[in-house]
Amino acid sequence: MAVPTHPPTLGLWSATALVIGHTIAVGIFLTPAELIGAVASPALTLGLWLGCGVLVLAGALTFGELASRYPRAGGPYIYLREAWGERIAFLYGWQSLLVMDPGITAALAAGFSEYVVVLWPASRGAERWLAIAVIWTLAALSMAGLRLGARVLSMITLVKVAAFAAVIIVAFGAGRGSWSHYEPFVARHDTGIPMGEAIALGLVSVFFSFGGFWEASRMAGEVRDAPRIMPVALTLGVTCVTLVYLAMTAAFIYLVPAQQATSAAEFARHAGEAMLGRAGPAVFAAIVVVSILASALALLIMAPRVYVAMTADGVFPSALATVNSATSPARATALLALIASVFVSVATFQQIVAFFMCTSLGFVALAAAALLVVRRRTPDAPAFRAPGYPVSTALFVALVLGVVTLLAINRPLQAIAGFGIVLLGLPAHRLLARHRTHAGPEILAGQRSPSRPSV
Repeated sequence: MAVPTHPPTLGLWSATALVIGHTIAVGIFLTPAELIGAVASPALTLGLWLGCGVLVLAGALTFGELASRYPRAGGPYIYLREAWGERIAFLYGWQSLLVMDPGITAALAAGFSEYVVVLWPASRGAERWLAIAVIWTLAALSMAGLRLGARVLSMITLVKVAAFAAVIIVAFGAGRGSWSHYEPFVARHDTGIPMGEAIALGLVSVFFSFGGFWEASRMAGEVRDAPRIMPVALTLGVTCVTLVYLAMTAAFIYLVPAQQATSAAEFARHAGEAMLGRAGPAVFAAIVVVSILASALALLIMAPRVYVAMTADGVFPSALATVNSATSPARATALLALIASVFVSVATFQQIVAFFMCTSLGFVALAAAALLVVRRRTPDAPAFRAPGYPVSTALFVALVLGVVTLLAINRPLQAIAGFGIVLLGLPAHRLLARHRTHAGPEILAGQRSPSRPSV
């Protein structure tokens, strides 16, 4: 079946909404509680957000240059292929389809159902069905067309950013908190957790809250003037996310003393009640629901572009590249939704996250490090230049590898299982490469780099 071509349709705001919409999810309420409880110092808590935000911004600039150099659908898959070869790129796409993308989708849907129960207690016991229902509802919206999906995502993202702003204004404006919660500002309360361990745990939690911003680069082929817009969208998106996290955490510290940060759920309940009384927890739950919807929809829009790019290379079945009349890779999206539904049916939120994170972040580090390789090969390529290169890129890669190391140490069985699934991609790659069939020139015109021959 011929795959219709179409001109890029996304502008700066739509691309930025993909970054913000996908990055800010359930962590907006969970991570501040974990940080405040473990670090037990306002200065260190806010410092971790700011420090990690600066390092993540370095990553955004790195992926911005890569997207400017290769403004095509596929994002990290393209960067891995150009720098490290087809086999490594295939393994990334393999684990994206079987582990990472459905895992993140399932984890978001599971988190969504947990908060829906707070708003609708009668649904208790049907959490898994709620999660599956939201997966397929958002998948259907994505399959209805990129233009419609992007507009809905932009609208939901605006709503949730406005909700965050309202929480911050009401938290400080209502005067129901206390500035004494900031005292002492630098010294730690006694939590029984050594300083080094607390900072390491806090860094992992904070990085998770920023996770996923790089996925917006998968959509470069759908963005008008992508070499110029993608770096700006990634930079603006990460900057906005950092400011939201900083302001929300500052508001939570003002509302709730660190001693009450015994668990994320209790902390959110105390913060909600301090701000809005009995209605507070329900309001917070509603904001989280909206936030998760935006994050899951953004992923379902972005993720299938990797499978389409791989099909154009002839290493994935051509059926996955079929684009419907609404310019959506409907079959690839449906397959993603199906695998995510299986994940929801057999695992919990925590199990899902632990399973895919370690290997997925390893590929993110390799994708960012790709800039170090392609810059040497084509130093004069006309593209956006990441400020601070190569230090900025090296710092972001070091941050990601540090998080991967901490994850592997704390959850070795899940890391080994994820790594095993990645290795299963090696025989799959040999089999598919042996029977390589290109889907045809109609798929994402210009997908290949002119500097590399077709394979």
